[in-house]
Amino acid sequence: MKSILLAYGAALTVMAVLDAAWLGFIAKPLYQQGIGHLMADKPNIPVAVLFYLLFPIGLMVFVVQPDRAWSATLAAAAMYGFFTYATYDLSNLATLRGWPVSLAAIDIAWGTFISTVTGAAAKFAFDAVR
Repeated sequence: MKSILLAYGAALTVMAVLDAAWLGFIAKPLYQQGIGHLMADKPNIPVAVLFYLLFPIGLMVFVVQPDRAWSATLAAAAMYGFFTYATYDLSNLATLRGWPVSLAAIDIAWGTFISTVTGAAAKFAFDAVR
């Protein structure tokens, strides 16, 4: 149980730090240019917190396995990120007028990257305690 909680905490921390840098500084101009007309003046903090609490749980359930090799963990984490972010972005492309294809591609790539790094942090923490 301790290894699972530590892995979850590592995933939560890494994801929050990386996404804060991504959304707050790096990609902010891309989002403002592409979907600024849809963006709220202030984020809905309770909903954001819910996302950051749930996403690492998904990683723990589908990616971080006790006897899974590192290469398989990284592949599973990348796929988890790819498919979760693709679901969001492709749904937006299908249903929202003016959702930029370039932004969807960048966001899917980001989701793949952040999930891989977050999954690696969780696997490292999980293995360190076990």
